[in-house]
Amino acid sequence: MSEPTQEPQRLRVVVADDQAAVREPLAAVLGLSEDIDVVAAAADGSEVLTAVAAGPVDVVLMDLRMPVMDGIETTRRLGEEYPDVAVVVLTTFADDDSILGALGAGARGYLTKNAGRQDITRAIRAAAAGQSVLDREVQDRLLATVRTKAPEQKQTLPGNLTPREREVFTLIGQGLPNRGIAEKLFVSEATVKTHINNLFAKAGIRDRADAVRRAIEAGLA
Repeated sequence: MSEPTQEPQRLRVVVADDQAAVREPLAAVLGLSEDIDVVAAAADGSEVLTAVAAGPVDVVLMDLRMPVMDGIETTRRLGEEYPDVAVVVLTTFADDDSILGALGAGARGYLTKNAGRQDITRAIRAAAAGQSVLDREVQDRLLATVRTKAPEQKQTLPGNLTPREREVFTLIGQGLPNRGIAEKLFVSEATVKTHINNLFAKAGIRDRADAVRRAIEAGLA
């Protein structure tokens, strides 16, 4: 007698945006996804923290410019109080201060509001799995900023990186997402994720933004 098939765990998501005209339709659209449950909609950072405290919550889809408590401060607070909750930023702002502030506060993903439903759901799933997804515009701005600020003297990399891990590192530094790296190297995205997890552990890299910076400083990009 076969065992009953276990349904995959649905991701519990909080949608945060101060504009009801954005927040409510977005929550409704995400709720149509077969693996996502929108458990709360918040108009500011304080409401986000209240929703997460009532939990459980896997991912917060976070606007940056909100009253009471903005998205960057809320992301920082979540990292301190609820480190298992991932944050994906969804905002109209792609300036250097917003990008670096959000990623520095611990956001795992950063999308602009030009992103479609598939992009948003993919970023939510990636964040829940501990991966990062950055909008192409955001990647380009991040690369330009890091290259401008990178020191002239190249930084060294751990000597125990494999040739393939160095290839992946180089492509991260060039701004390629996991799918682009997989296509470039003719491997699966799962294989790319394994290489990224390994090189992050070996090099002591915190997140995708830190990886881009380190790759540029090491002269790989």
